[in-house]
Formats: sequence, structure tokens, C-alpha cells
Amino acid sequence: MDINGKVAIVTGGASGLGEATVRAYVAKGGKVAIFDMNAERGAALVEELGADKVSFHNVNVADEASVKEAIDAVVANFGGLHICNNYAGIGNAIKTLGKDGAFPLDAYKNVINVNLIGTFNVARLAAEAMSKNVPYDDINARGVIINTASVAAYEGQVGQVAYSASKGGVVGMTLPMARDLASYGIRVNTIVPGLIHTPLFESLPEAAYKSLENSVVNPKRLGRPDEIAHLSVMIAENEYMNGECIRLDGAIRMQPR
Repeated sequence: MDINGKVAIVTGGASGLGEATVRAYVAKGGKVAIFDMNAERGAALVEELGADKVSFHNVNVADEASVKEAIDAVVANFGGLHICNNYAGIGNAIKTLGKDGAFPLDAYKNVINVNLIGTFNVARLAAEAMSKNVPYDDINARGVIINTASVAAYEGQVGQVAYSASKGGVVGMTLPMARDLASYGIRVNTIVPGLIHTPLFESLPEAAYKSLENSVVNPKRLGRPDEIAHLSVMIAENEYMNGECIRLDGAIRMQPR
């Protein structure tokens, strides 16, 4: 896919990995719709990058009506949809059984609702919009969905049972979704990040930060959001990349704690 002139949706696009990907697509000549709930930051990005290239939509990814309305607005505004990145997600740190008792069920459901159901909700409705595209090459290609999991899908740590389950679900639906959408010319892949330096890490004590860096095999540092964005661009551009879950983690393998 040539990103120039194509239209992307990036959930969680107002900050972190999503913001880096928004910037990468715009640099490639793409138009991007940010789906996020941080209206202030989203509006700032639209002002910085230009309303002719970027739009902001206040979207709850787990709400069907909210997502459908926003996708319809994107297609009306930019003329189509070719790329969908799902970054929006949350987490918590609660054990299955701890000193305060069993894991509160509502807290578990909330993580699953945003990370797994929200990802599927956006992906399915984005696929519906992509299916209406005129193929942009001679092999029926119409678009790509790029979901986001985590190394916690494979090596969840103590207290990550909800987060790991949600991200494991994203990994698990990658191949069947790619198979479901093959006849429409829509590819599906999942990025599996390791420890990426987002603003969350700024509040850590230096000793804790250094410990995290040292847990990475090579290079001995945290990943950068622009490296995730670079991988996302590659996935969009490489039409033979389909049905894959790609770890970008410096060969880290998370320990129990």
C-alpha cells in the first residue's frame, strides 16, 4: 500500500504510540482520524498537523454507536478508509486473589471491554467501511487492520491477569480475522510491543527505570513510540504481511515480577 493519499483511523491517537503513528502516517502523505477521549490533546494535534490532514473524534471504542458515527464521519470527510490502528487500551494491577479478596469482577470486565471488545468493535466496523473501497491494486487490496497486543499476552506478570487475558484475546483473533476478511482484500496484523517509553515511565524512580532497561536483552533500553510507528508503517506498506503477530521488544521475556 502507498500510504500517500490513504485514510487511517488511529484509536488512542492523541498520545503515546497512537500519536507517533498519526505523525508517521501524515509524514507519508496520509490523512488520519484520531479516535480518543482526550479532546484537548486531540484538538492540539489537529491544529499542529492541519485540519486538512487530521481530524479528531471523541470516541468510546467499546460503544457501537459512538464508533459507527465516527467512522461514517471519517468516510464523509476524507472520502474513504484504508488503515485502522487499534491502540486504545487500559490496564490494572490486581491479583486473582489478594489480601483484599478475589479480583473484583467489574474491574476485570472493564479491561476486557476496552481492550478486547473495543478492539473488535472498531475493527469490525472499519472492515465494513473498507469493504466498500475500490481496490487500490490489481489483487483486490482494500485495506489493513493493525491491532495492538502486548508481550503480556505471552508472559503476563503478577497482577496482570485481566490485561494479559485481553491482549491474549487480541493475539488469538488475528489469524481468524485475517481469514474472515481475505475475500474483501483486507489484511489483519497485530503489533506486540514490549516495554515502550511512554509518559507513564517519566514518574518512575531512576532505579526502577534502570532496572526495566536492564531487563531488555538488546538494545539495553526501552523502546520508542516512533519505533512502533515505523513498524505500523511497514505493515501498512507491505501487502504480503498478513495474519501475523509481531513482537517489537528487544528480545525481552517478562519475569513473574
